[in-house]
Amino acid sequence: MAAAVAGATPATARKTLFTTTATLLSSSLKRGSRGLSCSAAAAAAPRLAPQPPDLVRWLQREGGFVHPALRVTDHPEHGLGVSAAAADGDIPPGDVLITLPGRLPLRLRHPTGAADDLLVQLAQQVPDELWAMKLGLRLLQERAKPDSFWWPYIANLPETFTVPIFFPGDDIKNLQYAPLLHQVNKRCRFLLEFENEVRQKLDTVPLIDHPFYGQDLNSSSLGWAMSAASSRAFRLHGETPMLLPLIDMCNHSFNPNARIVQEGSVNSSDMSVKVVAETKIEQNAAITLNYGCHPNDFFLLDYGFVITPNPYDQVELSYDGTLLDAASMAAGVSSPNFSAPAKWQEDILSQLNLHGEGAILKVSLGGPDIVDGRLLAALRVLLAADPEAVHKHDLKTLMSLDAQAPLGPTVEASALRTVLALCAIALQHFHTKIMEDEAILKGELPLTTELAIQFRLQKKFMIVDVMQNISRRIKTLSPQKSTA
Repeated sequence: MAAAVAGATPATARKTLFTTTATLLSSSLKRGSRGLSCSAAAAAAPRLAPQPPDLVRWLQREGGFVHPALRVTDHPEHGLGVSAAAADGDIPPGDVLITLPGRLPLRLRHPTGAADDLLVQLAQQVPDELWAMKLGLRLLQERAKPDSFWWPYIANLPETFTVPIFFPGDDIKNLQYAPLLHQVNKRCRFLLEFENEVRQKLDTVPLIDHPFYGQDLNSSSLGWAMSAASSRAFRLHGETPMLLPLIDMCNHSFNPNARIVQEGSVNSSDMSVKVVAETKIEQNAAITLNYGCHPNDFFLLDYGFVITPNPYDQVELSYDGTLLDAASMAAGVSSPNFSAPAKWQEDILSQLNLHGEGAILKVSLGGPDIVDGRLLAALRVLLAADPEAVHKHDLKTLMSLDAQAPLGPTVEASALRTVLALCAIALQHFHTKIMEDEAILKGELPLTTELAIQFRLQKKFMIVDVMQNISRRIKTLSPQKSTA
């Protein structure tokens, strides 16, 4: 794994992010000048202010609406969030639960002075894939601002986040999954480099034009802001991401009981954001939204939690001829052409974007499709001997696992056995076995350790599920010889 920055190791990067200041709490409470720092993830993250303002009352006072049955409570299943704790009965579908007028969402704004100009310039230096850092800069501006309009909201934000950039080094290793480790290292490296860019940009800026009111930013405070935005912001209709007070305390579910509705465009004066009951909501039920159908990599990296089980979880593989040759030989498949495909096979691989300039070689196992469609089509094509038989089918058919052996049972069995071997290889990349992980989780663990082990355990469960699914499909194939 590459060093985080020149002369620094990933461990150094994480250690820097892990560092906190002893004055975090007191500086967060000073109404005249609030410090910008963050500590590492703790088992029960307190709010930025020990006794924060009442968020619901603030929202109502500023023209918002909150259903009288809703309370911010610690739910036994979902943790801290919004629930129907005060309901006298069921809340019917269609009822409005929360309404935010357009002035309450926190988002990047058009510059109104020199300080805002500098903030926009800093945001423009952030890669688009790290959009949360752009919004995080705006959040840091309001956190540092004396008597910020959004202080009642910011004071209720967590002091810490359980995302991997704040994990201790041992728990980074406990993830045991290279794609996520790469993303963690990438974010650590960015934060350290961006800290230097921010300091260089603001070093000589007079206090009156300083976007953070003279407060010093470091990789820890930048990491806090990026994590706050990534775990709480919403991008409605693909528009500008926004932090939505109180709405961002609704927890996640793949089967939510509520949904978000945006009325009006982001820049219109009458824009509002509502949470509406999607189903009947019983007394004490948590209000849940669907954050998206994503693998656990996404949820842990951006939100700091792992879903167990997650039907959308998957493992990433790199499409590589040598790897596929090894997998097919391990599966007992004869005469593979993965490293040296014929010209007609290369043409189809190019259509699948697995060959040639600009090819996207990342494929996956798991999720609703069980096997990445491009990977499955490639295996079927490369194991087939007759180009005419292959060309009878379109790519959609070749990519579908539900297609009944389009190139015949022999080719299908060979392709599926190769998938089984790839699953076995993926399992071998984890250093511990399922039973070991389950035994560890029975003990008293720090939250970050529990998250790391649960993350890798769910990956293994998912791989085993894929193997069982593929094995059942192999057993149903007809022994009849393929004509392909």
